[in-house]
Amino acid sequence: MPEVTISIGDRDFAVACQEGEEHYLQSAAAMLNTEAAALSAQIGRLPEARMLLMAGLMLADKTAGMEEQLTAEQHKSAGLEQELNALRNAPAPEPERVEVAVIPDIVVESMAEVAARTEALAARAEEMAPG
Repeated sequence: MPEVTISIGDRDFAVACQEGEEHYLQSAAAMLNTEAAALSAQIGRLPEARMLLMAGLMLADKTAGMEEQLTAEQHKSAGLEQELNALRNAPAPEPERVEVAVIPDIVVESMAEVAARTEALAARAEEMAPG
C-alpha cells in the first residue's frame, strides 16, 4: 500500500492509499489545502484538528451545493428526455390540404380568343394610322 505525503495548511501528513489512487489523494489534498489556506488567511493560525475540521466542513458545504445542483439538473434532464420521447412517439401531424385554383379550359380558350382579337385590332389600327 503506497504512502503519500500531502501538505495541508503548511503541515505535512503521511497518508496511505490504494495502489493507483495516489493522484486522486493528491487532488483531494489540494482541495483541502485550498480551504485551509483560506481559513489561515481569514483567521490566522489554528490548531491542526480545528483547521482540518473547518476545511472539511467548507468542502462538505460546497459538495452539498454541487449535489443539489446536480439533482436539479438530473430532474431537468429527465423532463426533457420525457418530452423528447413524447415528441418521438407522437403521431405525425395530419397533412394540411392546400387548394390551388385551376382555371377552367373554357376561360383559357376565351382569354386566348380575346388576345387574338386584340392583336388583330392592333394590327388594323396600325394599317389605318397615317404615316
